Amino acid sequence: MKLRLEGLTDRQLLDLRLCDLPVRIPGTQLEQRLKRLYRELRGRSLEFRPHVWLAEEWFTPDGVAGFAIPFYLAHPRLMKLERSQMLEVEGATESECMRILRHEAGHAIDNAFRLHARRSWTDTFGSYRVPYPEWYQPQPDSRDYVLNLDAWYAQAHPAEDFAETFAVWLKSGTQWRRQYAAWGAQRKLEYVQQIMAELAGRSPRLLGRRQVEPLGTLTRTVREHYRRKRAYYTIHWPASYERNLYRVFSAEPRHRLYPSAAQFLRHVRREICEIVARGTGVHHYTINHIVKHMIVRSRVLNLRLTIPEKEARELTVVALTMQLMQILRTGYHRIPL
Repeated sequence: MKLRLEGLTDRQLLDLRLCDLPVRIPGTQLEQRLKRLYRELRGRSLEFRPHVWLAEEWFTPDGVAGFAIPFYLAHPRLMKLERSQMLEVEGATESECMRILRHEAGHAIDNAFRLHARRSWTDTFGSYRVPYPEWYQPQPDSRDYVLNLDAWYAQAHPAEDFAETFAVWLKSGTQWRRQYAAWGAQRKLEYVQQIMAELAGRSPRLLGRRQVEPLGTLTRTVREHYRRKRAYYTIHWPASYERNLYRVFSAEPRHRLYPSAAQFLRHVRREICEIVARGTGVHHYTINHIVKHMIVRSRVLNLRLTIPEKEARELTVVALTMQLMQILRTGYHRIPL
């Protein structure tokens, strides 16, 4: 009898092995979004169609003309589990999913035609052979990079710069000329325009459909998957950051009867996490991790709320954003798994 995910509790789902999840792409909303990607490629006269498979996360392996899509996008029940475990579902909405699909298609077409081996590619984006850093330090105000995925991802590595530039080019028709006029990134977009015109109607050199770590080969449990994923997005918050708490709350003994700062933060946590995530592009799980630490420290320090809640909420958003900006300056963003 086929396993029905809809009737399983979170605990039962977490106990399943990844390879035992009864999910596939055909017949899903994901299939429709892939068809849209292929229509966009066809609309640009590109014959290339990246092959796709389900795996743990989004990734395009080196030398492969296709990419992996996270398993949770193939079933609504698994998307619900992803949200409960990670507080957000990357690629859940059509607009976000299409941004990622275009990005991964950029990696795949790069591999299929070995574009990064060209001197002109290196002159435009940098050396493909530069090792991927575990962390990168983005410059939020830079105009040398396009904006597609969150967290200024084009700045992570030359390969990501190309994939992001391709994604913007593929989506916008000629709108990028207006959007990126007078930007340094315009030169990169012009290069992609030129090189894709050259590839129009051509079949890629790399035609194999190799899959790397497909879901059916992964024997770890869903529980272990999320344990590893949460650890990946967890950061350590230096004690020196506590000064931002004192900008909002008070530890003075004369305020000991005022409302607890910890209780206030628990009450507004979801709201402030959403606001800061939208403004910074940092993963919800990471932001929530910092807020939880703020709650713990507020309780330990016996901090109290001494100003109106509306003002405190606004100041807390500022304080949390300051925490993240400090982390950004020291290289917070990890390269995805």
